[in-house]
Amino acid sequence: MNDWTSGYVTDIDYTFGYYNELNPLRLKLAFLNAGLVPPEVGTACELGFGQGVSANFHAAGSMVHWYGNDFNPSQAAHAREMAEASGVQVELVDDTFADFASREDLPEFDYIGLHGIWSWISDENRAHIVEFIRRKLKIGGVVYISYNTLPGWSAFAPLRYLMTDHAELIGADGHGIADRIGGALAFTEKLLATNPAYSRAHPQLSDRIKRLQQQSPHYLAHEYFNRDWTPMRFANVMEMLAPAKLNFACSASYLDHIDEVNLSTEQRELLQTLPDAQFRETVKDFMVNQQFRRDYWVKGIRRLTPLKQFEQLRAFACILVVPPSEVTLQFPGGQGEVTMSESIYTPIIDALVDYKVTTLEQLHKKVESDVSFPQLVQAAVLLTGLGYLAPVQNAEKTALASEPTRKLNLYILDRARSNSELPYLVSPLLGGGIVVGRLQQLFVAAVIDGNHTAKKMANQAWKLLESQGQNLMREGEALTTAKENLAHMQHHAEEFTKNQLPILKALQIL
Repeated sequence: MNDWTSGYVTDIDYTFGYYNELNPLRLKLAFLNAGLVPPEVGTACELGFGQGVSANFHAAGSMVHWYGNDFNPSQAAHAREMAEASGVQVELVDDTFADFASREDLPEFDYIGLHGIWSWISDENRAHIVEFIRRKLKIGGVVYISYNTLPGWSAFAPLRYLMTDHAELIGADGHGIADRIGGALAFTEKLLATNPAYSRAHPQLSDRIKRLQQQSPHYLAHEYFNRDWTPMRFANVMEMLAPAKLNFACSASYLDHIDEVNLSTEQRELLQTLPDAQFRETVKDFMVNQQFRRDYWVKGIRRLTPLKQFEQLRAFACILVVPPSEVTLQFPGGQGEVTMSESIYTPIIDALVDYKVTTLEQLHKKVESDVSFPQLVQAAVLLTGLGYLAPVQNAEKTALASEPTRKLNLYILDRARSNSELPYLVSPLLGGGIVVGRLQQLFVAAVIDGNHTAKKMANQAWKLLESQGQNLMREGEALTTAKENLAHMQHHAEEFTKNQLPILKALQIL
């Protein structure tokens, strides 16, 4: 019998994740910062779209015509349901990679994205993907690809194989994957408790297993328990992509663009002695013990002149997407805690607190007495990488995306009435999604219904939860009385009104 799963876990649902790295709008700043010509994206494709959340958000939020495949028919059905809700034209099918690569009715693409696929499929399927890219990526087109990386997985990989062996060989017949995952983790913990030489050589593994035990089995099943699971060196991936004529462009992880955040002075000096850009990426992976890469590759790399780079950076438009109170000047970097310069970053954040779209040229005029333009560009890259800033599309595209994003958000808000599986909403300004938790979604629904005060928002949201026998949590404890729940709900509503509501309005979600 033909095994249509190809060894991929299908008896437990994939997570309903949204991945903004797949948003083509994020290409621009990364390419401009690297001195590369960013593509104009009109057609795009997501290979292995999972539940279809990202593909639908990006299709509804932009004028890009999206295509995609996922071999799992249940996931493809969910993706199509979302597409029907927005009314947007998006072509989502349940073809295998082999079938999708052989289709003759697909256009050429400006952009092809793969998130969480490359490391979890067979060599045969990777070959199908490369052939698809070779045939269907336009000259000048970009591929986004993420994958598990060596050397970061070197220590843990043997334990992963041990856990999958346990799940397959020892796990009880007739038990679902969730039970077998639990048994494999429990056994691995017992093994490490015997203090084997392997764990003495890698003492961090015990804590890692404890963290895994706290993860959702839905995540663990698809992350660790597929038949195929292959961390790779950057050089391996480069060699595999060569038949598609792809060159490495730059990292899609914005923080990777700033060596001062990740590398010591000695490490940066060593990298500067290496003439080969590809080899530098491999060396950097050793320096930071890279576990997961997010990369842009391009078919026909083109470099900007310094003048063109400067002009296009000045025209780059962005917006603040978090309350200023959530912006912290400290964050973990490759060499430990990184502290951003208060004299540079505080004026920039102060200039963005009105939540208005601004170009870097406009922003620089507000802060030029404190911040040079090169410093501003680096700050924009860093703040975007930390999730504080986001790129925006022009007013014409935003207006055209307004109706499909409104419809898709109504669909999500309806689902939030009973569960929290989709904690995102889509913005026509961002051309993609932003995290909005279930309670905040209930408040958004209340505002749409005309309840604009925190008290009215809280009342509507609590009545909905109460009708389903659901209670709020406070400091890890479930609240038991209606009075306690309503008071705590109003506290959340007041925080929402103060912090999130102005941002959702600025992003044209409300």
